Amino acid sequence: MGQLRPPGTPHGAGQMAHGFRIEAHTHDDGQLVYAASGLLATTTELGTWVAPANRLTWTPPGFAHSHRFYGTTDVRLVVIPAELCAELAATPGVFSVNPLLREALLSLTSRQDDRSDAYRRLRAVVIDEITDTPDQSLHLPEPRDDRLRAVTEILRADPSQTTTLAELGRQTGASARTLTRLFRDELGMSFHRWRTVLRVHHALVHLGAGASVTGTAFACGWSNPASFIEAFTAIVGETPGRYQSGLSRIRSGSADQRGDFPVSAGHLSVGGRDGSHHSGGHG
Repeated sequence: MGQLRPPGTPHGAGQMAHGFRIEAHTHDDGQLVYAASGLLATTTELGTWVAPANRLTWTPPGFAHSHRFYGTTDVRLVVIPAELCAELAATPGVFSVNPLLREALLSLTSRQDDRSDAYRRLRAVVIDEITDTPDQSLHLPEPRDDRLRAVTEILRADPSQTTTLAELGRQTGASARTLTRLFRDELGMSFHRWRTVLRVHHALVHLGAGASVTGTAFACGWSNPASFIEAFTAIVGETPGRYQSGLSRIRSGSADQRGDFPVSAGHLSVGGRDGSHHSGGHG
């Protein structure tokens, strides 16, 4: 394969196949990755962030990270030189993408004059647009405690399951009280909240693949569409139907601004667990 970001260039663009993932690696510079269409998940030691087409992921220099792509993903990558990274968050995160930021990212990753003053000014616009606090709503923190990790692995294997915390505790050798404390102390959220965010991650994949709102609700563990819509809207910031409609507009827009670089894992990276499509390259 080619490289998503050719050597010596500060950006890249290309298509990633559904299920493709890039193993954990690091960079000397910061990296912004935007899925102009499709869905991107980025995993670090601090957890997993999911970025649909209205979000982008930020990884500061030195953080080991991996990527996974859902649906055929139009990936845009912008490198932020280490000397400019002090203006941005010191830890990985996800930022909302407004229309100005989206157009700036698409323009940057479609240009050939990457050493010009115009390119640097456009990159400065991108930095200015993401200097606010990262959006943590789609962040799924990773546990350290073995008992808690065992619980989250069971949930990841089937997010739609309705197993109670007490039942999970019996499977993993911990009481519901202990697990409740671990969720709060280690992950900063309740068991219910963690499972809800996990389900929303999966719902984003289903919706992106064209599944109906009702079908997605039941597939991801909600007992009825109304409760799914409420939970999805609280986390993503818009209803599932509105999100899905927006995907159609985004796809048609990004098709007009596709990058010319060939794709590979060469310079990109979600930590998947199912063994599909690995790459040892750097992203």
